[in-house]
Parts: sequence; structure tokens; C-alpha cells
Amino acid sequence: MRLYRRNRMSEKFQNKYRISPARAQWWDYSNAGAYFVTVCTSGMECYFGEVLNGEMSLSDIGKIVESEWLKTFEMRPDMNLEIGEYVVMPNHFHAIIIIGNNVFNANNSSEADIHNKFGAQSKNLASIIGGFKSAVTRKALVINSEFAWQSRYHEHIIKNAESFENITKYIINNPDKWMEDRFFR
Repeated sequence: MRLYRRNRMSEKFQNKYRISPARAQWWDYSNAGAYFVTVCTSGMECYFGEVLNGEMSLSDIGKIVESEWLKTFEMRPDMNLEIGEYVVMPNHFHAIIIIGNNVFNANNSSEADIHNKFGAQSKNLASIIGGFKSAVTRKALVINSEFAWQSRYHEHIIKNAESFENITKYIINNPDKWMEDRFFR
């Protein structure tokens, strides 16, 4: 019944209102690897502070973002996470996060039955970012009842050392190049 209804809805609206997934359909985001993540505020509102002379000056909400990001790694020791370079900008957040081999990801062949490519969003990149956004939101709303994130986030699978190095430099230099940033408001 459910499948029939879904197919009829697709026919009726001809997939006009379907939101295509933002993630690579060929990749399991629980896999060990390095990921470049960008999370933006709703409407690109500048809740996190301001850039002064090429340096980011964090607001109280910006400090929450940084604190919750650092807690992310403490709270998930079972995922073998490593922190890469990160920066809190006025209206977005960039970070490199490394997921190591662990019992939840596909790189551990002895645990293939735990593989969660199409399963519930737990122990993968989406669950990490979702938990981070949720924790920030709870605390930020106490300070500003208008605070909100964009519903999605951008990720890039870092495939080699050269890419890792370039992204690291981009993150480090982001405050200094704020006026040229596509997120600048």
C-alpha cells in the first residue's frame, strides 16, 4: 500500500517537488575518511560574530558553536574521530572531520552486518552533524530566539593529501578573505 501510494504521488507531481539528496549516493558516510563540512545559518544571518582585521571575533553563539564542535569528539570515542582544521565564520562553519576505522563503518569487514549505508542515520557523518547542529540550536535559542541553521549542510569527501592540504589552507585563510567569501553579507 505504501509503495503504491508513493508511486502514485510521483506520477501525480512528476517528481516536481522531490528534493534530490545532497549526498553522494555511491558513498557510505560511515566510512573511514576525511570530510570537509560547511554548515550555514538560515538566511545566511551573521549570528556567530564578525571578522575584524582578518580575525574572527566570536559572539556568544559563535562561542557555543566552537564549544559544541570540540565536544563532538569527546562524545563519540567509539567512532574513532579526529579533529581537523575548523573555523567559525559570521554565518557559517567550516571543518575537516576524520572518521577512523571503527566497528560501525564499512571498512571493518568483520562487522559488515552493521554497515549502515541505507539504514538509520547513526554512527555516520549525518548523525555527527545533526547532533552538533541540535546541540548548538538548543543553547543558541536561549540567547536569540530567531537562531536557525539551514536545513542541509555541504560536505566534500577528501580523496587525497593534496586536497586535504588545500582545504586546510582554505579554512585557515577564510577569516582573512572574508570580504571575498561567497557567504559574505
